[in-house]
Amino acid sequence: MVHATTVDDAINDAVSPAANFISGIIFYSVKIGEPGTLAYVEIPLIVVWLIVAAAFFTVYLGFQNIRGFKHALDLVRGKYSDPNDAGEVSHFQALATAVSGTVGLGNIAGVAVAVSLGGPGATFWMILAGFLGMSTKMAECTLGVKYRKERPDGSVSGGPMYYLRDGLAEIGHRKLGKFLAVFFSICCIGGAIGGGNMFQANQATTQIVNVTGGADGVLGEWRFVIGIVFAIAVGAVIIGGIKSIARVTEKVVPLMAILYVIACLTVIFGNITAVPDAIGQIFVGAFNPEGIAGGVIGVLIQGFRRAAFSNEAGVGSASIAHSAVKTTEPATEGFVSLLEPFIDTIVICTMTSLAIVITGTWADPSIEAGVATTSAAFGTVAPWFPILLAVAVILFAFSTMISWSYYGMKATGYLFNDSARAELVFKIVFLVFTVIGASLSLGPVIDFSDSMIFAMSLANITGLYFLARVIKREITQYRAKVKSGEFAMVKH
Repeated sequence: MVHATTVDDAINDAVSPAANFISGIIFYSVKIGEPGTLAYVEIPLIVVWLIVAAAFFTVYLGFQNIRGFKHALDLVRGKYSDPNDAGEVSHFQALATAVSGTVGLGNIAGVAVAVSLGGPGATFWMILAGFLGMSTKMAECTLGVKYRKERPDGSVSGGPMYYLRDGLAEIGHRKLGKFLAVFFSICCIGGAIGGGNMFQANQATTQIVNVTGGADGVLGEWRFVIGIVFAIAVGAVIIGGIKSIARVTEKVVPLMAILYVIACLTVIFGNITAVPDAIGQIFVGAFNPEGIAGGVIGVLIQGFRRAAFSNEAGVGSASIAHSAVKTTEPATEGFVSLLEPFIDTIVICTMTSLAIVITGTWADPSIEAGVATTSAAFGTVAPWFPILLAVAVILFAFSTMISWSYYGMKATGYLFNDSARAELVFKIVFLVFTVIGASLSLGPVIDFSDSMIFAMSLANITGLYFLARVIKREITQYRAKVKSGEFAMVKH
């Protein structure tokens, strides 16, 4: 019998050189100050790349993340929906599918690591990053619908690979667009199999093992069986394509979000007297050297790296899901996508942060930073309460896996001319790696897949800058239609 550790070592030895090389490039850091001092900061350039883009589109698009929020809610409620529009899913289903891909273990573990490193003040910077990310998400999802491909059978394919290729071709950069589209697709497949699948399966399996007695417990020696169960559950959903995925996510996402928020609120109200002090710690800590350094490094790296910048704003993946929406106006889905970073980062991540700040588990040196920090916070309510966290982890991981399977499938379809056989092969490979991910500890593999996800943003944001005028024109024209009543009149 081959032991898991033997396979672990073989895979890690094979992947480590490439993983270290690519991670070193993607996460190259500029070091400021003297090591060991409060003024010392390491700022990875990829983080600067993402934050600058988010700030640029917030200003360039006229703060639509504030001005367009109410309209986004109206769209999700179906106020302007026409079931006869081209597309496969409703605004709510598209949002649920995209949110299911972003709300993952980074919302639980990543935030805990961020606060442990940077203190409560890191929460402030996390919220700010989520606010700015709403604008990047709007930009990419507007383009996703504008340049999507609609087939005679009603199915659609969209996302960065299409707007990079066709959008840049329209403005005279055909060769650059083709290169960026292929680069994005390859990275998307790698990110889908790794961070969107193996990591999720691995961490969810670890939580299941932990709440059932640990490595020596009932399931300690049966991780691969848990992986098989995950693969069967995911396979049952993804075989049916986006419509099947959307039907599941529109039920799972609200359930898991409500369950997790209620659990966090229970922790918060259970320690209600500590709330004013916690809020004070967040705002005071945000502007001292430790808070600023910890916020940037802890949240934007430790937290957002683990969840691909938490809400994937700038990565471009979510625009693949949003592209399937039923609409004739690209900007509608841009507005709907504003809600995604709000739900993922500003609501769910903040709930996690408040729970661990109020209970003080972030400052306990005996607790390993990560899921254990959040679990300890839940444990202050009742000994059995961490089981709810385990349920949330399973739901978060499952929803992330089914969404990323769709992203990887569409990237595969782009590279192989929408070949149904190629997409089927990808689905099979994806499910095989679900079992592998659950069974092994894959540090270098996850580092590699993280690099792939962030590398997607290199191609995507480059395209967004080139197409900034197109984005602004679409949003401006759409807002004018809504203001004049033309859009509402057409829909009703």
